[in-house]
Amino acid sequence: MNEKKKMIKTVLSYPKLAERLEEKSLSNKAEAIKYLNEIAADLSMSTMHMFKRFLDNTLSALYDGVNLSTPSDMDFKELVKTKNVVLVPNHQSHADYLALNYIVFSNFKIPLYVAGGINLNIFPIGKLFRKSGCFFIRRSFSSNILYKLVLEGYLYYLLIEGLPIEFFFEGGRSRTGRLLPPKYGLYQMLLEAHKCIPEDVKRELIFVPTSIIHEYVPEQKSLAKELKGGKKTKENSKELLKLFKLISKQFGNIHLSFGKPVTAHLTDDIKRDTQNLAFDCFREVGRQMKLTPTSLLCMLLLDEPSGAIGWEKILDRGKQIIDFCEKFNIPYSKSLTEAKFTESMERAIDILISNNKVNVIGRSSLGHLFYSIKHDSRMELLYFKNSIIHHFLVPWIINTAWINIFNGSIKTVADLKRLFLQERSQLKHEFYLPTVKEFLYLTLKVISDCIGREVNDLEECVNLSHQELYQIATKLGVFSRCCSFILEGYYNTAITLKKIGEVNSFDYEAFQKLAKSTFESELKIGRVIKHNESFSVPLLKSSMKYFEHQGVVKNNQGQYEIIDFDILDSTIESFDKDLKFRHSFNIKGFI
Repeated sequence: MNEKKKMIKTVLSYPKLAERLEEKSLSNKAEAIKYLNEIAADLSMSTMHMFKRFLDNTLSALYDGVNLSTPSDMDFKELVKTKNVVLVPNHQSHADYLALNYIVFSNFKIPLYVAGGINLNIFPIGKLFRKSGCFFIRRSFSSNILYKLVLEGYLYYLLIEGLPIEFFFEGGRSRTGRLLPPKYGLYQMLLEAHKCIPEDVKRELIFVPTSIIHEYVPEQKSLAKELKGGKKTKENSKELLKLFKLISKQFGNIHLSFGKPVTAHLTDDIKRDTQNLAFDCFREVGRQMKLTPTSLLCMLLLDEPSGAIGWEKILDRGKQIIDFCEKFNIPYSKSLTEAKFTESMERAIDILISNNKVNVIGRSSLGHLFYSIKHDSRMELLYFKNSIIHHFLVPWIINTAWINIFNGSIKTVADLKRLFLQERSQLKHEFYLPTVKEFLYLTLKVISDCIGREVNDLEECVNLSHQELYQIATKLGVFSRCCSFILEGYYNTAITLKKIGEVNSFDYEAFQKLAKSTFESELKIGRVIKHNESFSVPLLKSSMKYFEHQGVVKNNQGQYEIIDFDILDSTIESFDKDLKFRHSFNIKGFI
């Protein structure tokens, strides 16, 4: 029996599909086979080797390197031999399709069976992808039960054959650089398919969270336009082919990291099992997102209050951040180790300058060079900062507490607890946060490190000496502005709600239009809102959810109304005071 006939026989034997076909006419079997032919990969090892030789040259022209790191105790080849392995990477660029499959095949000689959108099945790239292990899935098929069962049957076949699978858990490319919440569809289908495998041939099902982070994303300009409300660029093979037109540019490195494998555990509640599994993988991907020279540099440039920063300050602050990463187990690329740090940061600034994103001020002959991001490029470079910002939320909140203690807003433990809960309530609409207990534990650990003695509870934090507060500011000041653009975005939403709240009700489209014009006006004034990246469609949507949860806004089937102006006014006052103090403090002397 050839491989195709074997595949068809195995797929049609999938218990859930076989049961449905028994109940229906023969025409359903023919339709099921038609769906299978639309979905299935047609892997050719000769094509894989040919494609690898092509990418050997192409990727080396585009990138400095494609690097893979794995846990010290992981034997990937052995895992694939003995278990059902599913790679679940995040998704930043069309280059991800190529980079991950290329590096796995190069290192382990193992082809991956990759779930791709049907929109990529376009001549000539679709045939090449299919022969390289890609299987194609429709974007929407919830109402087509037969198609869903055929897809589950195909996953059943791949699992029985012990073939490694890969799918991008976010369901599409991140437009912001931050991780998107996981989509549950393929997770649940894999659990359903695995459950149906006969016990005598069943392997343990494990998921390998895979972090992908680029030094520079080729598509970032179009992504930035979408964030400002521009029309979404359709994902298709033409967009992928554009990568190969960029040979004249350099994009640094692509860093890929395998995280700790997550084993699938099934109970009687498969929906809960699916959600738990998806978020376990999601969190592990987040933990493994590495700082790169470019993401570190973008964070430093974007957070500079004066707009332009000297090279020595860049290096000094960058080393402070790497020191923090060392102490609190935050991963960073090998290129940021002490021996390579300066050279790697120089390479990163060269990439941003050559790609016309950063201005150079001064003359190198005089030794006084300053760097600033071009105004229209801030949103583009925010993408890279966003990929690492989740690692630094605790020092950001500690800085917020320090500022409020300094300006007299916090005087008691109750005040401090209220601030932590308030900040967490806001940030949870932007990030997937650890539990309150975990957050508090890390907060006390960071403060203890800053002042050189153990701090066990919030009571001690309120009673810290001025010298200890200064020590905290000195060591964590580099993080004091990392989330300011989020605060500015929420402030803009609040003052827009105040403006539009005079009408009885309003729809989101009218609100978004007013929010954009309000932001542009406030940015020109520069009184509170100072950064171009503080307005984006995702930030506007998440801030609206925040105000709904705060009881300020009510959403009634798409029509909004303000239901508590008192809370809105106090929130505006709080944001205004906080942002003004931050701007004033940092301009006087950013520690």
